[in-house]
Order: sequence, then C-alpha cells, then structure tokens
Amino acid sequence: MDMSRYVLPFEECDLSMVNRVGGKCASLGELLKARIPVPPGFAVTTEAFDLFMEENGLVEKVQARLEGLDESMVEETERASQEIRAWIEAGTISEPLEDMIADSYRLLSRRTRTPAQPVAVRSSATAEDLPDASFAGQQDTFLWVRGVDDLLDRTKRCWSSLFTPRAIAYRARMGFEHSQVKLSVGVQKMVRSFAAGVMFTLNPSTGDPATVVIDSNWGYGESVVAGEVTPDQFHVNKISMDVTKKTVSDKQIYYTTDPETDEVIRIEVDAERRHLQSLLDSEILMLGELANRIEKHYGKHMDIEWATEKSLPYKGEIFIVQSRPETVWSRKKREPIEKPRASAVDHIVAGLIKGKKVR
Repeated sequence: MDMSRYVLPFEECDLSMVNRVGGKCASLGELLKARIPVPPGFAVTTEAFDLFMEENGLVEKVQARLEGLDESMVEETERASQEIRAWIEAGTISEPLEDMIADSYRLLSRRTRTPAQPVAVRSSATAEDLPDASFAGQQDTFLWVRGVDDLLDRTKRCWSSLFTPRAIAYRARMGFEHSQVKLSVGVQKMVRSFAAGVMFTLNPSTGDPATVVIDSNWGYGESVVAGEVTPDQFHVNKISMDVTKKTVSDKQIYYTTDPETDEVIRIEVDAERRHLQSLLDSEILMLGELANRIEKHYGKHMDIEWATEKSLPYKGEIFIVQSRPETVWSRKKREPIEKPRASAVDHIVAGLIKGKKVR
C-alpha cells in the first residue's frame, strides 16, 4: 500500500491537489509554500475515503439510499442522513490504513515534542471553494482531539458529515452528484489560542481593497466564525500599514480548553476582560502584513482564519489556520462610475448639471 496515496503531510499539498486533499488542506500546503506560519499537520486523502467506503460496501448502498430523494422533504432528508451517517461511523478502517493514519499522528507528536499531540480534525471537501458554489462550513470540525483512537473516530465522523441533511440538500439544489464531492480530513496541531478570529484582505462591508479588516475574540476562533460574539474589529491600511480604526466590543463569551478534561468549553469572559482589546497593536500589524503576503501569493482577495499561540515557547506567535478566496465582493459585477449616456446631448446636460466645462 503506497502511503502517499492515503496520507500526505501539509508540506506536500498545494492548490493543484484539491481533488485529493480538498480545499482546506490544499490551501494550508499552499500557505506553507509561501512561508506563511501554519501549524503542522497532515491530510487523510480522498483516496482513503474512497477505500474506506469500498471496503465497507457503502458506495452502492449510499447511492441507492439517495436515489430519487426529494431534498425539499425535510424529514425524509433527515432520515436518509441519519442512516447513512450511522453506516459510515459503524464502518471499520482497515488495518493498513489505520496504521498509516496512526504513524502520521505519532510523527506529528514527535515533531511537536508533545505526547499524544492535541489536534484539530477538519473536514476538507473537494468542492468547497468552487467559484459558483459555497460548500464551506457544511462539514464537521473537531477540536482538541487526542490519541489515535479518538483521531480515527473523528476521522469517520468527518467522513459521515459529507451526508448531513444540509449538505445533501445543498448538493441536490446545486445540481451536484453526491458521488462528485469527496472528503479529505485535515489533522492539524491544535493552537492553544490566546486570541483568534478571521480577517479579510478587503473591507467586507464596503469592498474597499486597501483595507485589511480583522475580527478578534479571546480563545478559539469558533466564537467569531459562528457569530456567537460581537468581536473586536481592527482596520489596517495595506499601503501605509497603519491601524486606521479600532472597535473594542463587549466580548461576553469565548471558547477555551478545560485543563482537567481536555475538552473545549464555552465560558463567560471575566468582567475586566470583556472590554479589553483582544490584540496588541503589534499583533494587529503582524496580521495585516500576513494578510498582504497571502493576498499577493494567491492574487485575489482572501478570507483568513488565524490564531495567536499562548503556550510557551510560542506565546504571542501568530498562526494561519485556514485561508480561502473571499466570495461576496469577488462575485459582484463592477459597475462603471458613470453609466454610458444615450447621446451627446445627455453627456452635455449631465456635465452642465455637475458644473463641468464640457468640451
């Protein structure tokens, strides 16, 4: 069994490999090639997913269950989803494939010098960054996973999340064959975030391309991504590299790790921290610089997830944990500043109204 078919370190992934490692993992590998700081990890490829489905006799079984399904019937779609997800999660990962995933995990733990390195296990679908569809966020992510057994369990749960009711209905609505979208799983060193969030390489409210907009909260970035908190917001001018605007919000909740159970928990922010700025000015400027470098590498506006590490010796270091093309403003048609006029008379009248000298 060729290990590289089924498991690949992020360093060996890039944007040409979306069909093998999905959008997230391909992007993480691409960021590493651009020398952007990314937490180490590896991708369990779509070929591993295909192998698992074949070995458990699930390819035809799933296809038959989805045949003729009316996605507008909510209860019917939910029943199909529950059945398919149960089949996948009860399936067996063959011993050779299990060994490959376990060996990669042990190698990652040795690399980080942390026994049973806690990892984020993220679904990485092959279609999530298509320009005319938005698959992002439809599959599951698991944080703070520790140990081989839990990693294998969460891998299967990521695979099964390809068949959530939302994902099934969306593919049907967009005209995608269910078998057309494959799933890779990204396994990434967990960043013990002091603060985290998202940033855009343009202003998402106005489309201004000269501004980086950074949203930030304490702890893990899930509170910001899921919209559970009003985050701090910082604007950085890309050209002068100055912080041009700061909005410090009342940040009521955040996600962190329970030191006793290693579980991710949602807790209230201490009263004195609720109104404190969650990023230092120096960190805001570092994020602005990284946003510029990422945009330049991709040649397009980007939507980026980031985190600051709080465990020694990385305290204060910034990591990029995900990056994808920005989809709202990039899809808008650029309107001309002035619409073309029907005739020379229109042009002259318009000029007179504006007080211009018309030649």
